[in-house]
Amino acid sequence: MRAVGTDEDGGPGGGVPARRVLDRGSAGRRGDAIGYTDEATEAGPVTRPYRLHVDGRLRTVTGSWLGDSLLTVLRERLGITSVKDGCEQGRCGSCSVLLDGRLVAACATLAADAVDARVTTLAGLPADGLAPAVRAAFLRHGAVQCGFCTPGFVVAVTDLLGRCPEADEDELREALAGNICRCTGYGRIIAAVRAVQAELAAGAAGAADAADAADAADAAGQGGGRAAGRSDADRAGER
Repeated sequence: MRAVGTDEDGGPGGGVPARRVLDRGSAGRRGDAIGYTDEATEAGPVTRPYRLHVDGRLRTVTGSWLGDSLLTVLRERLGITSVKDGCEQGRCGSCSVLLDGRLVAACATLAADAVDARVTTLAGLPADGLAPAVRAAFLRHGAVQCGFCTPGFVVAVTDLLGRCPEADEDELREALAGNICRCTGYGRIIAAVRAVQAELAAGAAGAADAADAADAADAAGQGGGRAAGRSDADRAGER
């Protein structure tokens, strides 16, 4: 550890108590050390450049302050504005992202703690998965009005249905309690989620019916082959 901006090292901040900055190394939550430069701003020390895995791409972060949230880095350093800045207190869900597959509020997560993790925003959700169905249902059922909360809701709903596709309405409301919408009153949002659940159930039923039909066809084909084999053998015996 070293002191930054103290009387002892002759740096800026005379009369200010020493600020201790940990060189994270093995003490950090992530494997690679980030480390901090001797450059200091009014907000505090600036980190050395580090990298984040965002939406399947490796992005380099420069000029970031030690205390920058993942929300700040995504929006202001990397220009990913689909992650909305609503409350900065982890209460509204507008900045919902997935961190190694776990739903988190980006405003309540330190960017430095996301180093080496996989960060998934709305743009990084699979194009052939649940997300397109969730987006389409939101539009179809009028769950989108001003749209500010929508990216966070789509991320949260996609995560929820991926884990609990058969969640009942009480479970849906509890799981989405961390996402706030000031326009729709939630009824249309719940209706959209229920519609996606119905589509998933219908798809699963259709897949099961198709599998049963294929099994029946295979069984019929095998039975016909055995019958044909016996017939050929009988004719050979007659000759």
